Amino acid sequence: MAIPPAPDQQDASQTVPTCYRHHGRETYVSCVRCGRPACPDCLRSAAVGQQCVDCIRAGHQGVRRPQGMFGGQLTSAARVTWALMAINVVIYLVELAHSQLGYDWLMVGLGQLYRGGPLVGVAVGQWYRLITSAFLPPPVGGLGFLDIAFNMWALFIVGPALERVLGHLRFLTIYLVSALGGSVLLYYIAPLQAAAGASGAIFGLFGAWFVLSRKLQVDSRQIVLLIVLNLGLSFVVPRIAWQAHVGGLIAGCLLTVAFVYAPRQNRALLQAAATVVIVAILAVAVLLQTHSLRAQYNLAASAGQYHLVASTTPVMNSAKPMTRLPGPNAGIGRPGPLSLVR
Repeated sequence: MAIPPAPDQQDASQTVPTCYRHHGRETYVSCVRCGRPACPDCLRSAAVGQQCVDCIRAGHQGVRRPQGMFGGQLTSAARVTWALMAINVVIYLVELAHSQLGYDWLMVGLGQLYRGGPLVGVAVGQWYRLITSAFLPPPVGGLGFLDIAFNMWALFIVGPALERVLGHLRFLTIYLVSALGGSVLLYYIAPLQAAAGASGAIFGLFGAWFVLSRKLQVDSRQIVLLIVLNLGLSFVVPRIAWQAHVGGLIAGCLLTVAFVYAPRQNRALLQAAATVVIVAILAVAVLLQTHSLRAQYNLAASAGQYHLVASTTPVMNSAKPMTRLPGPNAGIGRPGPLSLVR
């Protein structure tokens, strides 16, 4: 550390050194690594002396962050889990204040909000419903609170542990792809039924937990029992979209298998490729089903909107239960549920 000279010994022509980042601050302390003068705010303690913040930053650039066993960065905080829970709760509160949001975002392949109204659904180009439906519970009735309560409890139980093992990015990818898989299977099997809720994504996390248990050779009986019980309820309890549960479970299992069984060499590349392949398969399935529905119900496009050539539309209305078509050109079918829990 340099000692400032006495005023009577200082050369009049010599300038007082200033911090290289804050030019108005006088300093007689310099970085032991680069030698530049720096003020106390720009210095950090090092093994020997003090280094400026730029030298500290440059030294950290060459240090690789530790990775988990499956390629994700090691983390002790479940930031993605808490963020997903917060997003779901906030959207639920918004939906309570503006119930129309539920109808605008729920998953439906083809329908109308009211008789004679415009067509809505994935089949008429509203692709966003495949994802937005996974972030809100059913728009009406008491099932909405029960649905979000169970899903957030399940996310709270399994989310943090999975996120710490897989890393933030891989955990979020499994969640979103599982949600998409649940919506796609519902769209393929029951395109005229409306559904909302995060259960497809939650079942995908259940599947991820099972795959990880098998990979790590730990007891998987509890998660198997949980999956079996919840799938059983999906088929027994009315107004539950079992298609979304099964689709989310399959997508979550497949993607997690690709993540945890990928060889260490080029692991990140293989994991990314597996994600792209699964999403591409789901996208192709959506395109094929969309083409089938448009042909089946004689949908015609006019001014960027689709309408029926014949009046054979399934109807969704808050005052009337949703109706389904048993087949093309068969008129209004028997009443069905307005909304399904996912």
